Amino acid sequence: MATNKQLSYHDEQNKHNIIRLREVLDTLPPFCKDYFRGINEYTSTRTRLAYAYDLRVFFEFLHENNPVCARQPITEYKMELLDQITRDDILEYLDFMSYYSKDGKEITNDERGKKRKIASLRSFYKYFFENEKISTNPASLVPVPKQHEHDIIRLEPNEVAKLLDLVENGDKLTKKESQFHEKTKTRDLALLTLLLGTGIRVSECVGLDLNDVDFEVNGIRILRKGGKEAVVYFGEEVEMALLDYFEEREYIVPQEGHENALFLSLQNRRITVRAVENLVKKYASKVTTLKKITPHKLRSTYGTSLYQETDDIYLVADVLGHNDVNTTRKHYAAQADMNRRMAANKVKLREK
Repeated sequence: MATNKQLSYHDEQNKHNIIRLREVLDTLPPFCKDYFRGINEYTSTRTRLAYAYDLRVFFEFLHENNPVCARQPITEYKMELLDQITRDDILEYLDFMSYYSKDGKEITNDERGKKRKIASLRSFYKYFFENEKISTNPASLVPVPKQHEHDIIRLEPNEVAKLLDLVENGDKLTKKESQFHEKTKTRDLALLTLLLGTGIRVSECVGLDLNDVDFEVNGIRILRKGGKEAVVYFGEEVEMALLDYFEEREYIVPQEGHENALFLSLQNRRITVRAVENLVKKYASKVTTLKKITPHKLRSTYGTSLYQETDDIYLVADVLGHNDVNTTRKHYAAQADMNRRMAANKVKLREK
């Protein structure tokens, strides 16, 4: 007799992504399914869904702006169309991506957004070109939009202290916010202390189950991007905040299907990424009005602090789960430059 086994958070997310991907594929040319089968083994469901969305925007652009493509529905396009598209067509598409409207909404893309769009197209064209299904690859001729570097936005040490104090005492909260504060402050303090004390991603945080926390070694088991499992260790401050929350969590009766979730919403369901984003925004906006603080900025705060303390870029890359140390180096280059400037005065040649 079959039993209903509770899916993990990540399995639920994969299931949702697969269902959504199938829905999007039904709006694309039939040959697109060949591409997604081809990249299935080495991409996550989240990446494939993002690529599908990008490709749909591309084909919609062609349908609305190219007289040849406008003659038939997108779902009837043949693979031969890919050989008819030129480098200029793709450049025009990227220019269009800067600003357009859809379903009454205005949509903009900066360099980062355009970079992802061209990455999707390059992967798409590369697959068919290398498998000799098409004879041209115009996407490879389009330069990747240069992404301007920005300073790392993070909380300063005094701001971190103020943030955690605010969560504990509820000062500066509005009357409406204060109504819920007593119910959520232990959870909120544990969640924010965990993010600030480990640098894990918000998706990794909301995906935590109760049995992913091991107080014997002070570590949490998380699932990194790409499905790789890792153990991240935490210090005493995180331990104390989590222990307090575990005491409270023991008396909460979760809704069916959410029994294993570590962090629960007021509805006793697994907390969502959006809820954590709103939670961070609520508290951080009371601490600083000049910075837009998101969960990812808390990750940057941890990464910067760890780099300042250790000066070890490889350690920071490993703890943050970056596959490529150059990603880490790029983000913390400004900090490295500051360290080098400080080093200039460390060595004295002559005593004065």
